Amino acid sequence: MFWPYRSLGFVFLRRGAIAEAIPPLEYAVKLCRVAQIRALFAIAAAHLGYAYALSGRLPEGVTVIEEAVADPEATGTACHPLLLAYLGEAHLLAGRRDEAAAVTRRALDLAHRQQERGNEAWVLRLLGDTAGHADHPDLESAEGHYTQALARANELEMRPLAAHCHLGLGKLFHRTGDRARAAEHLTTAARMYREMDMGFWLERAEAELGSPLRTHSKQG
Repeated sequence: MFWPYRSLGFVFLRRGAIAEAIPPLEYAVKLCRVAQIRALFAIAAAHLGYAYALSGRLPEGVTVIEEAVADPEATGTACHPLLLAYLGEAHLLAGRRDEAAAVTRRALDLAHRQQERGNEAWVLRLLGDTAGHADHPDLESAEGHYTQALARANELEMRPLAAHCHLGLGKLFHRTGDRARAAEHLTTAARMYREMDMGFWLERAEAELGSPLRTHSKQG
């Protein structure tokens, strides 16, 4: 019974239907705890913690993901880079940029060594988010990571990730005052989110499109 609940929660999570994702993921985690299936627990718990983080339950989200990734020897390292990326993003959402960067670098190294090209693309996108964070942004580095992630996402036909990269680039160019490039990427992100029925992310893209320019000087 584990896989249907985990899969349903994963689909909702990818679409950004966070409230709908949490109950099936919680049940999947409960099943793993009862049956003491550590490997499956790591997958379900990391997705659940990420859902908590996106919903604003940051301390709870970080705690659950940290438990999920605590013992890779017991759970196996396949997909571990993606689970680490969830932890990095949760730290970033909580404003802990240094912790986010450290975890994300670990994730990138592991994804590269294990040749997990799809998960490596997700990690590259998060490196863009981390470099472009509002506190002392490195805009050039952020653009480079987003561009790499977008190229890989297009190559592997990972449309949700491609949309996230366009959103990240749009927000980045908004900060540099490049209105035309910001509008181009944000409009593309909004169109893709709309086509994929990803309402949670569509709202973010549309909100960014309607916000005033926020300029920063280049760092690094």
